Order: sequence, then structure tokens, then C-alpha cells
Amino acid sequence: MARFIPGIPGHLSLRKIALLVATAVGGNSVFSVAAEPPAPAKEDNIVVTATVGPTESAWGPSPTIAAKRTATATKTDTPIEKTPQSISVVTNEEMQTHQFRSVKEALGYTPGVSTASRGASSTYDYVIVRGFAPVGLNQNNYLDGLKMKGDFYNDAVIDPYMLERVELMRGPTSVLYGTSSPGGIVNMVSKRPSKEPIREIQFKLGNHNLYQTGFDFSDELDDDGIYSYRLTGIARSNNEQQDNAKQKRYAIAPAFTWQPNDKTFLTLLSYFQNEPETGYYGWLPKEGTVEPLPGGGRFPVSFNEGAANNTYSRNQKMVGYNAEHGLNDTFTLRQNLRFSDIKVSEKNAYGTGLCTTSWNCTSLPAGAIKENYLGRGTTNSVERLQNFSVDTQLQTKFATDNIQHTLLAGVDYMRMRNDVHAAFGEAPPLDINNSSRYPVDFGDAVPYQLNKTHQTGIYLQDQAEWDKWVVTLGGRYDWLKQSTTVRDVNDRVSRNDSQFSWRGGVNYLFDNGITPYISYSQSFEPNLFSLFGDSRKAYEPSRGEQYEAGVKYTPKDHAVVVTGALFQLTKTNNLMADPGNPVDQVPAGEIRVRGAELEAKAALNLNINMTASYTWTDAQYTKDTTLKGNAPAQVPKHMASLWGDYTFHSGALSGLTLGTGGRFIGSSFGDPENSFKVGSAAVMDAVVKYDLGRFGLDDSHIALNIKNLLNREYVASCFQTYGCYWGAERQTVVTATFRF
Repeated sequence: MARFIPGIPGHLSLRKIALLVATAVGGNSVFSVAAEPPAPAKEDNIVVTATVGPTESAWGPSPTIAAKRTATATKTDTPIEKTPQSISVVTNEEMQTHQFRSVKEALGYTPGVSTASRGASSTYDYVIVRGFAPVGLNQNNYLDGLKMKGDFYNDAVIDPYMLERVELMRGPTSVLYGTSSPGGIVNMVSKRPSKEPIREIQFKLGNHNLYQTGFDFSDELDDDGIYSYRLTGIARSNNEQQDNAKQKRYAIAPAFTWQPNDKTFLTLLSYFQNEPETGYYGWLPKEGTVEPLPGGGRFPVSFNEGAANNTYSRNQKMVGYNAEHGLNDTFTLRQNLRFSDIKVSEKNAYGTGLCTTSWNCTSLPAGAIKENYLGRGTTNSVERLQNFSVDTQLQTKFATDNIQHTLLAGVDYMRMRNDVHAAFGEAPPLDINNSSRYPVDFGDAVPYQLNKTHQTGIYLQDQAEWDKWVVTLGGRYDWLKQSTTVRDVNDRVSRNDSQFSWRGGVNYLFDNGITPYISYSQSFEPNLFSLFGDSRKAYEPSRGEQYEAGVKYTPKDHAVVVTGALFQLTKTNNLMADPGNPVDQVPAGEIRVRGAELEAKAALNLNINMTASYTWTDAQYTKDTTLKGNAPAQVPKHMASLWGDYTFHSGALSGLTLGTGGRFIGSSFGDPENSFKVGSAAVMDAVVKYDLGRFGLDDSHIALNIKNLLNREYVASCFQTYGCYWGAERQTVVTATFRF
């Protein structure tokens, strides 16, 4: 718990103060200090240079915004400079500074990832990484190293307040995780019990009638520190920027740790979230967004094409554990396990384009002008998804001559079952000049599909270190079973696959913190089944391979992480139109992506934090029946971001933090046919934060965050001529956080 210490600014936590004192005494802490003798009735001026210390864990908090350890890239606690692929970490400190409202938004300052694929909607944390979207429009997200397997419209979402960090691993990851998009994965790390007391209550108010409260409590339960707990929760209600759309979320995450010694622990993790309303989930045509409407003008960013009785709710429950036992100094056994139960209920009327082109305008009023009406389809879906995942690992540390090995052997298993009741239809066309929204008949959801997936994988990885060289070599073999039962005709489509994938990488560690590396990695990902018509079939999986070369700069005496990467990533067996039958598909297409990424994260000193990124992505269909030479939709060629904040630690402004930055989204094609483009956009963000330590409220603060500071009106992306997304308009949020 933070306490006020005379002569030291009240906004420094007890943890940072302890590090300062440790440096003054022993000189070996993560902060170096130069302090003048105290003067009467005057604060000491403390000059601090921050660097990451040895206490950081890949599964725990980072002392600064520049995390230097990760487990996502290797499943072992590994320094970032020793990982053979590009990875970014968004720390809890960075999330607190920006007050992100979704995991997708938290990745907005990260290279290699497009977060604009659903515009302002945060119903899902759906992102495109290195030019690739997951097959089936489901998320490709992991929580604590286990995949949150989604299906149909059923995907789990985790609130960022419940997380310690969000990590993005770019490039193929099948060597450790099995089936996965070739672009990369998002792995979230839950907040876990802490032996340092945490007592936090948070309140938020913002535009669009945002009201949120959260709490975070953690402590030891006994004097010996064997038992500890953490209890985190939030409740939020807000209107969306679209008219008559709302979001409500209630979540709680109890956690408990038993740690009888420094080699053994068991952490029980659970997450319960109820969302009576998940917010807006729709889109608009390019006419009225990218281009003017035929009669002139554009849709307002608040336009909602849905029906008055649209609903979208989600209820998710997750329980599991992380366990580790050190058998001795050589062998360590770990196991991660989770069971999830997720229910989704959706009644949604969505746009299918102006009636000049839409197929959903059969009930258009007689004599109506087609260009004044928006065609709409309807979905009524009720789903229950159950997912069980377990990953068991044996880590072995040993030496052969002068080579130090960290050998990881593992086996994991995942089982997913999603029972779908659904109905699809057509809603009456919407008069775009009449803002009135009426209820529609969604029909009754009937048994539609039963989807099942079973995946079993065994993997082996060796991280070998000799002198300044680090060689990472790993391989994995997977067995995959998939099936879909089409209920209305009682027909079952299934497929069994087996696949070997591997990765190899070499890093060289210079003494000055510079680490060049090269790597090769593979992935595989199931393709969608063909379930309609007379020829139902299951296609073989797509495959990905990547060549990557880069350099990382992680100096030991500074909290700085700078990375740069060049890569070529190819996906084969991509579904394309059958040359002999245009209404069918064949897995014979190919997409190639070449790119460059730069990222810098630095706590330059105790006053200044900075992040910067740049992404260049050249994506192209290199083999395809109709799309060869085109670029995939929603993939900007250029993206960039820059952020900086300054905290005053002395003088009249002591405790004040000022920060600002911007994000640039380059132009992208709006459909696979490349018939039109979505223009580029740049938005600015800002924060003003004041620490309340000088008022006796140590570690407490009040902050004003503004997203899209200049209220830029822009189209974030389009996936088809009838499907475009407005970007988020200006969001103003006041956050009061009290720690005691």
C-alpha cells in the first residue's frame, strides 16, 4: 500500500520509492538516483532514470511501459531480445494512461495490426494482423496462453480493466499453438493475485452517457504468504455513437493462489461477464460513407440501419487454473486449463446496400425511388458454445558443453462445441430520408447447425544459448477433427487433418543491447466448409510460411525497447472461385504479404514516456481465379502512431501528467475486387492527469482522456460495397481512481 513519505512526491508508489531507496543503498536496483540534500519547507528534487529490473515476470506487471519479458512467443519466461519473432507488449501502465475501452483499442498504437476492421464497434475484439484476417470472421485471441475458440457469432470478449498486459505476436504461431491465422495472435494476460496489497476503486463518466465503476483488490491471506487472492470487477453502461444502440457490461474475476514455496504454485482463475447489450454491430454502404449518396450528402456517423427491436446479448463464464511445480533445478512442470461456457443471443437487421444494387428489396413500396432506400437482411441467432482447453508442459534446463538449453516439451488439447439455433430473412427496406426505426419480424430461431472442433497437439522446442548466440528450434504435430451437422436436412460434413509445423530462429546479442535475428515459421488454419447447395464439402486447411529478419534494441540500463522487422509471409490453399464452377470454391489460392514494421517504447526517465510505430504492408492475391493481382480489402499499406506524455515531479505542477499523440491509418481497398478505395485518416488523442498524493490520497489520481481530439469524421474501413464502418467520433472520459 502506498504511503506518504516526507520529502518525496506523494504520487510515487511505495514500490518505486523502495526501488529508489534500494539504489541509494546498494546501487543495484532498477532505478539510479541523484538527489540533493533536503532544504527546509521544500520538496527534494529527485532525478530518476528508469530501467527494467530483474523482478519483471512474463506473466506479471512490468515496472514501465517498456516490458522486456514475454511468454507468448516461446511459452517460457523469455527476454524479448531472445525471441526469434516480432512481438509487442501493451502493459497495464500503458492501458491505465490511455484508459482503453477494449482490447482492440489497446492495440491501436501497435505496429502490424489494423484495428479499424469494425470501425467504432467494440462488440468483438476483431483485428487484422500482417494483412490477414482469421477465417470465418472469428477472433484469433488467446487468454493466458489458451485459445478463446469462437464459432459463428459466438466469441468471448475480455474487458481491458481485467488484464495485466496484452501481447501481439506477429507471424505464424502454429509451432506452439496449433491452428492459427498466419498473421499472428493476440494473447491477453489476466491480473493475478499479488503479495503486495492492492486496493483500488475507480469511477468513470463520459459522453454518450458513459457510467462505469470498477474495483481491484488483492492481498495475502496469511502471514506466511502461502495464500493470496485477487478480486477485480467492473460495471459499465453507455450509449453507442449510433442512435438507439447501447452497451452494458458487468464482469467479475475472482482469483486465488496457493504457493507453499518458491518452486510451486496453483492459481485459480475465473471470469464471469454478462452483457445484456453488446452495442452496435452493423455497417453502411459505400454510398453515403466513402462516396456521396446519389441525392447528395452522407449518412451521419450516428446513423443506425437496424430495427427498433434489434438486440445483441452475451453471457460468458470461464473457470480454470495455472499451475507450476519445480521438481528440482532442472525440471519444471506446468499446466494451464480452462473451461468456457458462452451464450449469445442476436436479433439484428443489417444493411445490404442501396436498393439500386441490394438483393433485399423485394418489399420495396410501389413507385419508390430505389436510391432512397437501404436493403436489409435479418439474423436471429441463439448460440451456446462450450470450450475446454488444457496445455501441459515440461521445461528442462541443462547444459551440453558450453551450450545452455531450455527444452520445452508439451501436449495440448482443445474441444469446442457450438449449438446454433438461427433464422435468416429480409427486413423491409429502410427509407434513408426518414430516421424513424420500426420493429421487424425476425422469425423464430430453429435448430440450424451443430459445430464441433477437436485439436490435439504435441510440441518440442529448444532454446539453446552459446556465448552471444541464441538458437530457437521447435516442431509440432497436430491432429484436427472438425464437423458440422446441418440440422434442417440432417446432413453432417466432417474432416480429419494432421499437420506438422516448425520454426527456427537465430539471435545474436551484442553487449550494447542490439540484437539482430532471422527466423522461419509455419502455420496452418482450417478453411470454411461449403454447407449450401447440393455439394456440401470440407476443404483442406490453408498453410502459411514466413521469412523474417529484424533487429531489437533492449539496453539493460534503460527502459527502452526498439524493434524493427522485415518479412515475407505467404498463405497457400486460400479458398478461391472454382475455375470450372464459379458458384463453388477450391483451396488453391495464394496471398503474399511483404512488410516492414518499426516500434519504440521507452520510459526515457521518470518524467517522460514515449511510444512510436510504423507499418508498411504490401499484400496481394498472387494466385486466384478472379482476384489475382488485387490487394485484400481492409489492409492499409501504411500505418503509423506516435505518443508522448510528461509527468511533473516537482514544483507547482508536481503530480500533473500531460500527454498527446496520434494514429494514422493509410488508405485501403474497400472490397476484394478493388473497385474503390477508403481514404486515409489521422486522429489525435490526449490525456490530462493529476495525482492526488499531495492531498493525502497516495497513488490516487483523476484523469481526462480524449480520443479523436479534433472529432475527425472518417470511414475506418470497408469489406464490401455494402459494408463500410464509420470510425469512432470524439470520446471524452473522466476517470477517478482511488487507491488506499
